[in-house]
Amino acid sequence: MSNIRAVLEERYQRYNQPGFIEHDPIQIPHRFTQRQDVEISGLFAALLAWGRRPTIISKVTELLRRMDDAPYQFITQHQDEDLKGLLGFCHRTFCDTDLLYFVHWLRWFYADHSTLEDAFLRGATQRERLENFHDLFFSLDDAPQRTRKHVATPARGSACKRVNMYLRWMVRQDSHGVDFGLWTRLPMAELVCPIDVHVERQARQLGLLHRPVVDWRAAEELTENLRLLDPHDPVKYDFALFGLGVEEKR
Repeated sequence: MSNIRAVLEERYQRYNQPGFIEHDPIQIPHRFTQRQDVEISGLFAALLAWGRRPTIISKVTELLRRMDDAPYQFITQHQDEDLKGLLGFCHRTFCDTDLLYFVHWLRWFYADHSTLEDAFLRGATQRERLENFHDLFFSLDDAPQRTRKHVATPARGSACKRVNMYLRWMVRQDSHGVDFGLWTRLPMAELVCPIDVHVERQARQLGLLHRPVVDWRAAEELTENLRLLDPHDPVKYDFALFGLGVEEKR
């Protein structure tokens, strides 16, 4: 494991740098300074992270432009007429029906909470927290059935890549300036590593992942192995595994 740790530490230091931000969807929330703007724009950037990174960035930029580049103000102060500006938005299978529900839920939630962190605190384990967040998100009476596929849950066996990535952005604290570390009530040690195709391939090559399918149990297996390398901050190696995958693809 010492050789694996050395490789991952080197790549972690290489990729966990401000230069990483420019070409990654995390650049979206980095455009904002107000806490709620970071939370909201980050949520959209993470949950819409399907496909090529330039396309993701372009589509989330379009979405935020439709909110006048002031997502928290738009969410909490919009009138019904303002919602017309969201009609026609679509990225892959996420379309305006889904977007309108996201806006509706966020307005409902922020009416009683000052931070989205509150939505992720229910549960003794990370699995329970993600399952409870999903249930809370779809607890409103008018939640469209079609929108449920856009917020993953371990209850359906999903590895929850995008939600785990969002939590990495919001929770991880370090001095490199990529992740935000805005949320302090969720322990970094309990975060679960997001698994995309790059991370999966490298994790298998390094013997950190053996489960044949990428599901919640696979995410837990990978994270448990990463905790052997850094019990306090296991998901920092997401940078390293992703970076190794990108290097191999070149």
